[in-house]
Amino acid sequence: MDALATYALRLGDDSLILGQRLGEWCGHAPALEVDLSLTNVALDQVGQATHFLGLAGAIENAGRDADALAFRRDVMDFTNCLLVEQPNGDFAQTIARQFLFSHYQALLFEQMARVKDERFAAIAAKALKEVSYHATLASDWVVRLGDGTEESKARMVAGLDWMWRFADELFVMDDVDAAAIAAGAGVDKSALRAEWDARIDAVLADATLARPASRRPVLGGRAGHHSEHLGHLLSDMQFLQRAYPDATW
Repeated sequence: MDALATYALRLGDDSLILGQRLGEWCGHAPALEVDLSLTNVALDQVGQATHFLGLAGAIENAGRDADALAFRRDVMDFTNCLLVEQPNGDFAQTIARQFLFSHYQALLFEQMARVKDERFAAIAAKALKEVSYHATLASDWVVRLGDGTEESKARMVAGLDWMWRFADELFVMDDVDAAAIAAGAGVDKSALRAEWDARIDAVLADATLARPASRRPVLGGRAGHHSEHLGHLLSDMQFLQRAYPDATW
């Protein structure tokens, strides 16, 4: 798979895996309103994944569509960042993951909507409206939990502490990113970091939460080096396709 197809694949994998994670809350969230909102965010992410994976397959031109890329790849072939595959944990941990990732996605798609490649720009422009809402939703919950009870604050602190080590990977650049930029499709993710930090810090201040301490970043998702959590997630997500490979809806 060439660099531009890999770039689209990474974008699709991020959204697909996060959508699957959020879908695990369906029927299990702490309130009906939360259940519906998380499920809708999950559907938005799966929709984005469908577009980006479909684009990756079209660029690759090897006969693989979005479904084949989603359901017929093994764990080491996935290129999502490590943040999105982390377990839901409690509600605060899920919100911490969404908070960090949605602000990144909002900044990324804001820039991608302006790239020369109309295929990437069109997907990003549509997704930007969705992820901007996701960022607002997650931020509101960070404030409600962080500035709530002692219990909710402690859980929000613990959730951010779990997810923080995976945030640096969002902004790491490599040859695939450089090739996508050269092709008029990519975004310099490293240049997004300062604004991301500012947005995150502003919400944490409103939530009366301290910024988690810096630590050694955990990397590797883009190269297929994943945590044990992704394999378990894929075993659920891909079960029907693996068990009944010739089935049609």
